[in-house]
Amino acid sequence: MNIENRRDEGLAFLLRYENVAWYDSDENTVKILDRRVYPREVRFEVCRTHRDVAAAIKEMVTQSAGPYTAAGMGMALAAREAMDRGLNVEEGRRYMRAAADALSTARPTTENRMRHITGSCLAIWEKGIQENQQTSHHSVDQQTSNHSVDQHIFLHTVESLNRRYEKMERVAEHLVDRFPEGGRIMTQCFGETIVGMMVRVAKKRGKSLSFYCPETRPYLQGARLTASVIKDQGYPVTVITDNMMAATLRDKGIDVFTSAADGIYLDGHVVNKVGTLQMAILAKYFGTPYFVTGIPDQDKTSIDDVVIEERDPGEVLEFWGMRTAMEGVQAYYPAFDITPPHLVSAVVTDRGVYTPYNVKDYFQEGNGDFY
Repeated sequence: MNIENRRDEGLAFLLRYENVAWYDSDENTVKILDRRVYPREVRFEVCRTHRDVAAAIKEMVTQSAGPYTAAGMGMALAAREAMDRGLNVEEGRRYMRAAADALSTARPTTENRMRHITGSCLAIWEKGIQENQQTSHHSVDQQTSNHSVDQHIFLHTVESLNRRYEKMERVAEHLVDRFPEGGRIMTQCFGETIVGMMVRVAKKRGKSLSFYCPETRPYLQGARLTASVIKDQGYPVTVITDNMMAATLRDKGIDVFTSAADGIYLDGHVVNKVGTLQMAILAKYFGTPYFVTGIPDQDKTSIDDVVIEERDPGEVLEFWGMRTAMEGVQAYYPAFDITPPHLVSAVVTDRGVYTPYNVKDYFQEGNGDFY
């Protein structure tokens, strides 16, 4: 299907819409680029049910902002499943709500954001069912009408993706304003849209920059994903191991450390991929500003609300399927950590730049509809 006014022009392969997550109504599938193996291998996970989509999110087939798109596409697939099962309205409603729960809770730390997405898809389903009931009184084929609900959810998800890309490009404009000419920029993990947008904005401005990407164990998102996007979009990029960050900040004269966030709390705390805290501490020590990018979470007023996901510790004990520690050795894998506001130089949003202490002022201009 052709989608007009796409915002992914000029972005890396990884960020093209069809490679994030894509619902195919002809095949009744959602296809997701498997980020666990990219760029060594270009492989798509083919999800045949919404539960397959939830499993792909949980198992890190997609990550960063990818699950937001995957959840919407999964809801489109769930709508198709409800139709194919011949469910009546109430049965369909229960089925769609269960699908929303499964997709929203696949990774607990971002459940609040995921429920924005699945909730909007549920609203579209409800509206579509109401319209179908009205048109059915005019001899319109009920199955044909129901069939279009999945397409409405699909198009809504693409529109949300467009909106997110557009909004993150505005974030990137404010972020790149803070990069000095010839600047050396250190990133953390894979910030998805902001990575592509900050590079695209910098390139449009003709700004000379170079990037340093810590690898981000155990999935190596920095080495495999962030570095690939930056390289694809034409900038020099250097990968370092996670234990080289202090030496790199000191010896390479890093000008800016920046990361996205899985949660920007209204009390100024930042939740992001584990390792962000230690990088923020190091940046503070070396006098390097740390700029967090993203949209604050209006419903997260205090860091006391956070639930830090702990992943299978076995993922720490192996590398791409090969065990790296002796049998019987234990491991610990918190997927995220919490960075306190005194370590954050600024929160860069689409509406401008805030300190972590006044980030709640973002909502004085209205809500931050992002998803």
